[in-house]
Amino acid sequence: MQGGLQRQVQKRRPAPDGGGEAVYDYRFRHLVPAGDWDALPGDVRRRFSKRLSGQRVTSYRGEIVWTRLSRAGWLLAQICRAIGAPLPTKASGAAPAAVVVSEDRGSGGQIWTRLYGRPHGHPQVIHSAKRFAGPTGLEEHIGGGFGMALIVRAEADALIFTSDHYFWRIAGVRLRIPRWLAPGETLVAHRYLGSGRFAFDLKVSHPLLGELLDQHALFRDD
Repeated sequence: MQGGLQRQVQKRRPAPDGGGEAVYDYRFRHLVPAGDWDALPGDVRRRFSKRLSGQRVTSYRGEIVWTRLSRAGWLLAQICRAIGAPLPTKASGAAPAAVVVSEDRGSGGQIWTRLYGRPHGHPQVIHSAKRFAGPTGLEEHIGGGFGMALIVRAEADALIFTSDHYFWRIAGVRLRIPRWLAPGETLVAHRYLGSGRFAFDLKVSHPLLGELLDQHALFRDD
């Protein structure tokens, strides 16, 4: 069934200006009920319907409003440096930020590259790959073979991504990480603000240690 979905995700329609064809990606749309997707603001639906094949890229510019890390969250971020530093490594206030999205040619998914400015030195660069695979239909691959399966839901003005479980892929084998070893629940929200703007929220919460990470950022279409 999933293979059939993969074959149907790329469709062509006339471009808005009437010149040539625009390519739409239906994979995010198929992860939520049709009525919930249709109720999302047009800006959100357009951002998650871009087919980024070949040389196509899309980018967003903005700012980090705050990054908060508990002591346990800071420790987790340092440990994760060993697999490519997928989490902000320091708490901070306002800072410039940019996001670039391109095709993952290996899997057909998407590469998300985030640049977070810092008061001193080079910005932190975070890479992750979204792949339309696994039991939930969407996975976020971080580095070192580690990743998380994501559940997607649509609210009135936002697309919400929540971790279902974490895994480690080694030698072609996908091993599910037990919950007692996992960092907790990861939640990412892409929330519509109007006029080509959106809010990005990242939260990691542990059932015993509480909130580990809370990041709030504002972006706009470039």
